[in-house]
Amino acid sequence: ADENSELDSEANQELLKNLMKEIKNRDLDNSSFSGGEPLHFDEEGGPLEATAPDTFTYDEWDFRDVEYKPNWCLLHEKKLADGETNFYKETLTNNSSLVYQIKKQFELVFPEMYRKQKRLEDGEEADLDAGIEALIDLRSNVTPDEKIYWRRNKTERSVAVALLIDMSASTAEAIDDGTKSSNDDWGAPDDPVEYMVWLRSRRAEGLRRSYKRIVDVEKEGIVLMVNSLETLGDDYGVYGFSGYGRENVEFYTIKDLDEKFSDTVSGRIDRIAPLHATRMGPAIRHTISKLENHEARSKFMFLITDGRPQDRGYSREGVEKEYAVYDTRQALLEAKQKGIVPFCLTVDKAGHDYLKTMMDDFSYEVLSDISMLPARLPELYKNLTS
Repeated sequence: ADENSELDSEANQELLKNLMKEIKNRDLDNSSFSGGEPLHFDEEGGPLEATAPDTFTYDEWDFRDVEYKPNWCLLHEKKLADGETNFYKETLTNNSSLVYQIKKQFELVFPEMYRKQKRLEDGEEADLDAGIEALIDLRSNVTPDEKIYWRRNKTERSVAVALLIDMSASTAEAIDDGTKSSNDDWGAPDDPVEYMVWLRSRRAEGLRRSYKRIVDVEKEGIVLMVNSLETLGDDYGVYGFSGYGRENVEFYTIKDLDEKFSDTVSGRIDRIAPLHATRMGPAIRHTISKLENHEARSKFMFLITDGRPQDRGYSREGVEKEYAVYDTRQALLEAKQKGIVPFCLTVDKAGHDYLKTMMDDFSYEVLSDISMLPARLPELYKNLTS
């Protein structure tokens, strides 16, 4: 059974609506039906409107014309469906020694975050010593001190981070599949019907197998990162993105910046799954909108991906891959202008080819061994924010 049937059902409603719209508008004699030169409807349209709740439009950068296409992408924001908490708990249990190592590393780098303020009327937890003293006072008929709580001192640190996770179909691929082709070999058909069949078959292939997938390692990394951030006390949000075409950019909230961690959040992490394509520009711009009004003095965006930005229509003439790279680069520059520091972590071994352009002078890392992602992600965060 598809592990994400509920998510698929919801996400594909918009996708299928757009497909039918395009099919309806197609010329039945068009050669795309017979394998000839495909049409590229996304490139021919005009500005879009955000009329439904939780939808947003974003400009897209055309590097050839050196200008923005106004309101070119329509982004749909939604909460990721609830899942089970077992994955989160089991990941921490299975990596208990790594969890301990990360905690000790953070204590060394951020000692002020672990300095406790005691004897408070309210706080994170009850202070055991103060509680015992209060109990003794009660039994001695002495009015106990009500200041029995402690909390960490956060006055010296003001940091917020948004973790942005690639949920594209390619994350269904095995982490150790020697036959895995480079992400540069996109090979997706431009015909909307053929594209849908191709995309679902690519995902289905991953779901049928029992191997560990890229998305599974991504999820483990997010669990360890979230656990570290909860210990550290920094404000953070966790978001995923995918989509199909400029009219259906999918943006999933796993944990919002102002949302407290809960079993609901850990359940949503369980539901992170391979979906559709990778239109990075609007997802980054929407993440900027989340971070830019946050009160933190230091703001970071961590982009976690398995390959280059790519989507149907995310190019000129359907062949110019640089279009997507330069739009993503422009979105990252917009983040910098808003005082947000972007960082990209990719498991695409061919990543250097396009990241040198896409990341401009921003920091990025290409992991040669994807199994290192869960340990590397908190370490990178520690180094970047210390």
